Amino acid sequence: MNIWEHLYDGWQIYEWELIIGDWFFVVAMVLLLMELIRLAVRRDLTWNTIGDVVANFATLLLHLVVIAVSAGVYLGAMYLIYPDYSLTMLPNNGFTIAACILLADLAYYWEHRVAHSIGIGWATHTVHHSSPYYNISVAYRHGPLDAVFGLPFHLPIVLMGFDPMVVLFSATMVQLYQTALHTEMVGKLPRMIEAVLNTPSHHRVHHGSNPQYIDKNYAGILIIWDKMFGSFEQENEKVVYGVVPAINSVNPLVVYLHGFGRLAKTIAAEPSFANKLKYLIKPPGWTPAVKEESL
Repeated sequence: MNIWEHLYDGWQIYEWELIIGDWFFVVAMVLLLMELIRLAVRRDLTWNTIGDVVANFATLLLHLVVIAVSAGVYLGAMYLIYPDYSLTMLPNNGFTIAACILLADLAYYWEHRVAHSIGIGWATHTVHHSSPYYNISVAYRHGPLDAVFGLPFHLPIVLMGFDPMVVLFSATMVQLYQTALHTEMVGKLPRMIEAVLNTPSHHRVHHGSNPQYIDKNYAGILIIWDKMFGSFEQENEKVVYGVVPAINSVNPLVVYLHGFGRLAKTIAAEPSFANKLKYLIKPPGWTPAVKEESL
């Protein structure tokens, strides 16, 4: 059977997604255990580290609840436009699946960049950045809107003619690749790999609160997007993880809700209704007194 020409049913592709996701989670848990053992051997493992890991998985459970509630809306929106509004209806074969993963990776770059660039996006995405540690459990640290934030970026791919199931599969593959990058056990890889692919080194930069690392390296699989769009930074200085100001808590609810809590306080203190709305779409840190700058 030629895997590039063979036609695949959308639900068969969904089954692949479930199988790959389940096995990846098992591997991720083994890697997490190795990371914790490594910290213990180095005497860097603390109760705060363990509490942070627990908080990460608590936000994952909340994320899964949101997915369960919103899945119908997410898929429904895709299937609403797919049969009647797509430019074409592409076959599900190896070529279209590979092309869709590439497009989903580009979509992820812009979804990720927008999440850093507008108030409501940062309110949910700051949860992922708020850990002062960096291990694979941090990849499972999700914010309240993470499950639905990608929909506007995936709909254009459906409009191009890709089956919604293929789009969801592709988006999941990008996310799983990104998950594997959350580790300090891997240093810099060979130059040719670092030049093209996103790597643990590149993604450590993305999690850094060092001034030169902030809002850099948004990529999912291919780091070339950052190089093309001017957001790339090498890992040189030791990375300081977390957000400024730090949340200093391993309470799962504090971790999960702190971004929207800060945004809500800022909006509540603003007397102008127009400016209240602007806080949702302006960059984090924007105030009416600060000269507005383009993203």
